[in-house]
Amino acid sequence: MSLLEKLLGKPGKGTVAPEPYADAHPARSRVIRQAAALLLEYPDRALMDALPALRSALAEAGATGSELEDLFSWFTDTPLREVQASYVQEFDLSKRHSLHLTYWTDGDTRRRGEALAAFKEVYRSHGALPEGSELPDYLPLVLEFAAKVSPEDGYELLQRYRPSVELLRLALRDDGLPYEGVLTLLCTTLPGVSPEDRAEVMRTAGYGPPTETVGLEPYSSRLLPVSERNSP
Repeated sequence: MSLLEKLLGKPGKGTVAPEPYADAHPARSRVIRQAAALLLEYPDRALMDALPALRSALAEAGATGSELEDLFSWFTDTPLREVQASYVQEFDLSKRHSLHLTYWTDGDTRRRGEALAAFKEVYRSHGALPEGSELPDYLPLVLEFAAKVSPEDGYELLQRYRPSVELLRLALRDDGLPYEGVLTLLCTTLPGVSPEDRAEVMRTAGYGPPTETVGLEPYSSRLLPVSERNSP
């Protein structure tokens, strides 16, 4: 039994039971997940400058990155301030495109706190903890963990919450946002075929986020070794 299953029990509403970890192309998956983590963060000048390196890394890992062409073109052709304003509108101000995996399953409820604690414990078991303002289910953080720390446990987090990933992908697709390609490429690192629509996701793990709101302790999108957590 995995640590995540010990903490949360068998997958319930909105989640699925991951197949045993097996990755025929781990280097490709690692590069895609790291690239996706960067591309889903708030865009700044450093990210824009890193786009050529990201293209090269994806190509070298055997990921053509064709799914990302619309996003790369938009980044290149659009003033940075407009890119940043769009990101804030679509990801920070809209729950329709939440980058927090457990929001899709539990909304802002007390039950979500248990899931967030489980994410944190998985990170802790590998000597890494998030620090700062983001919650531990923040997708770029999960992707960074899967790419840099533990491909196996990172896979389990992503696949257990695969319906959340797919619903985010479909919401981005339906709203015509170029970030859809990031999720599409990410899903190629996970087993199975992505669903065509929300109804198919619902048949697999039907749910809708509850609306009860509670306060949640903030975490950050940056992983730090436990030994450095209290360092100045």
